[in-house]
Amino acid sequence: MAGLSMSWARIMAPVAGGDADAGVLAAAKAVAAPFEAELACVYAPADVADLMPWMGEGFMGGVQVTAVQSLKDAAAEGERAARVACEAADYGKKTFTALASPVWSALSMEGRLSDVVLFDDATAKGKGPLAESFQQIVADEQRPTIVARPGLGVDGVVAVAWDGGKEASRAARTALPLLQRASRVVILAAPASSARYFDPARLQSFFEVRGIASELQTLTEPGDPGQALMRAAKQAGASLLVAGAFGHPRLQEYIFGGTTRAFLNATDAPSLFLSH
Repeated sequence: MAGLSMSWARIMAPVAGGDADAGVLAAAKAVAAPFEAELACVYAPADVADLMPWMGEGFMGGVQVTAVQSLKDAAAEGERAARVACEAADYGKKTFTALASPVWSALSMEGRLSDVVLFDDATAKGKGPLAESFQQIVADEQRPTIVARPGLGVDGVVAVAWDGGKEASRAARTALPLLQRASRVVILAAPASSARYFDPARLQSFFEVRGIASELQTLTEPGDPGQALMRAAKQAGASLLVAGAFGHPRLQEYIFGGTTRAFLNATDAPSLFLSH
């Protein structure tokens, strides 16, 4: 089925000029290398424009001027550190981009021109300077996103959480290049926890005509399927779980639904491939 083989060309790794950058770039390299894809290191500093609302119109006092300068100095130092981390990443096909204000708009555009955006686990759990960027990339921009956890690779076992819905469908479709390189694909379905009727075997057929052999595992536990799906993925030896992300943009702590929060908050769990 080589003629049906699909690929990714650009893996984007937002970095913040901190200690976490090296790990993020190592994980992005692990995803990019099998596809011979570009590893795009994208430095996203805190935006001076975010200070403007509380400064008011017209004259800026000494405190405000000092705050703006401090932010500019921190951004310059962060860019230097991020550039060093990118240069240290042992991968030939890489680029470095430092975003300028308006940072969020620039980050959105970089995401739109990438096949996948990768963040680390701490950021996905709401920690660190890029936590809001993660929420916006997944929920606002609806970009395919990988949450990198230990053991991430594209040639191991991949589990696919399936409920027949549009989010899960989009995740399964956008993950096809990944699934075609997996050593084993396991479809996990929890029909007892869904109000929607769906036949998981249909997804097997969808994969099969695209050259992907898969196994089907039906979970029978009632209630919120999030924890059950994560346990099943771990028991299958999956290094990655493909799942639809449920949520709403710009709703702060309510941005993600219960099942998605269970995936994001899990510990000792596979990496995630999310698509909203």
